[in-house]
Amino acid sequence: MSLRCAGNRSFLIRHKRSWFSMVGLAVLALCCRAVYGQTSPAETPAPAAAPANPVPPEMAAFQRARLEVDKFFEQATNVVCTENVSQAVVGKNGKVNYREDSVFDYQLQSNPNSGSMKLVESRDTRKAAFRDSSRTLLITNGFTSMLLIMHPSYESSFAFDPGGQESMDGVTYFKVNFKAVPGAASPAALQLRGHDYPLPLSGTIWIEPQSGAVAKLAASIDSSLSDLGLQGLRSEIHYALIRFRDPDESYWMPISAIIDVETPRQHWRNVHRFTGYKRFRATIRVEDLEAKP
Repeated sequence: MSLRCAGNRSFLIRHKRSWFSMVGLAVLALCCRAVYGQTSPAETPAPAAAPANPVPPEMAAFQRARLEVDKFFEQATNVVCTENVSQAVVGKNGKVNYREDSVFDYQLQSNPNSGSMKLVESRDTRKAAFRDSSRTLLITNGFTSMLLIMHPSYESSFAFDPGGQESMDGVTYFKVNFKAVPGAASPAALQLRGHDYPLPLSGTIWIEPQSGAVAKLAASIDSSLSDLGLQGLRSEIHYALIRFRDPDESYWMPISAIIDVETPRQHWRNVHRFTGYKRFRATIRVEDLEAKP
């Protein structure tokens, strides 16, 4: 993901592009047993089986969602859509003081070659916004790939905890809260004056229980980077089931991303909306041609 603002200070937030193989989790159970008196081998009672700790339903759904991350990026490369971007300056009263709107043909491309994955957003301008050169606006990219937070490569970078349930539009979702582990690697970083500063992201993930699909992901950082001029960052990405025909398939794809960024003097809010999804498949036809004399 990336953020830039035109002006004296520029911010760039981007995803690190290293993609590691899946690392399994090992569970070690320690049992203590007290022995009272002496007994013969025949009289030694069989040890009772230790009760298994039940997995909260939210975390079971999270494990299913984690397995769907690779599938999401694979499907995302097979579709194109229309992206409407609204860049706004927000006043102290919370109201938009100025806004510019643009329209793009959008595609998220992934390249998993050589054991690493590179994510690239492709944008072709369909409608350029009127540009007021006196305004300082924020440029935001890459927030549709926030699902990297859930990839097993970063399982040691975040603490995940069950967050209960919540109903949205008549559907009940499981919530999982996440918080960055201090000092751990982050899939996103703030790049300022040639240096990278890992972002300590925290937030909540809303997961569809049966499929493990992510319906919503909200992430933010606190004021711990205020010394760099970044007072706060909040993002909220919504996903929905997009249906395709011939063949009949359904993909969970991003439909909106809202990003709020604040500095001591500025407050920006960018809204990305993704519509008109179309699937494409590349086909290659090979023909044998006879050599002509």
